[in-house]
Amino acid sequence: MYNIDINFLKNRKIENNFEEKQLGISLPTGNLTPVYIGLVVGLLFPALVGVGWWFVQSKNTVLEQNIAQMEQEKKRLEVEIESVNQIQVETSKIKQETQALVSVFDQIRPWSAMLQDLRDRIPTTVQIDSIKQIAPTTPTQGQSASNPAGSLEISGFARSFSDVNDFTLTLQQSRFFKAAQTKIITAELVDAPIQPGTTSATSLQMKPPQIVKYTIQSSLSDIPASEFIRELEQKGTVGLVTRIRSMQQTGVIPR
Repeated sequence: MYNIDINFLKNRKIENNFEEKQLGISLPTGNLTPVYIGLVVGLLFPALVGVGWWFVQSKNTVLEQNIAQMEQEKKRLEVEIESVNQIQVETSKIKQETQALVSVFDQIRPWSAMLQDLRDRIPTTVQIDSIKQIAPTTPTQGQSASNPAGSLEISGFARSFSDVNDFTLTLQQSRFFKAAQTKIITAELVDAPIQPGTTSATSLQMKPPQIVKYTIQSSLSDIPASEFIRELEQKGTVGLVTRIRSMQQTGVIPR
């Protein structure tokens, strides 16, 4: 008989060597610089992204804080602007009231000053019987505004027509009246009025002399009173002059 001699140990060793050859991993043994560069780039990119995100977030936080501060500043400025606008409205109202008061003072024509001016200008041969002030008329649509100071109507007697003309010319030279609107309205010869208490027979038989009865009308000057303070002062208008000078010192009325 034949004996079969099989060496199992020897075959096992061969198989182990084969498995080692199949499972063995070979690592590169050349230049590894590209590998390291790849690793660095791979790690650096996420780091850069993270740093950028953190930077953007921090900037957004700062911007939000700035926006909040600007909103608060805007609200504060709006309150101050509203306060300034209110002050401007009140200031404008005060200026209007002050200007209205100034215009009233500037349009005042004291009767004492005007009467004194008439006394200084009237000829000795002219007599004033009455003085009537005419209020300014309210202009209708399409008409210009009338003189706000109004006008005067002077009536009386004169020795002749020439005396009436002389009186009219002197009135035209006064700053209290408008020269172009100072004119004779009526002038006619009439009997001289009998003086009270003259009732004797002789006076009744005598024919009274002829004299001129006149009416002169003149518009009051609209020149502001502050522009002819000297004339007012010369006519004795102390109170008005004092008030005007006081307002000039405060700057309400220009000098």
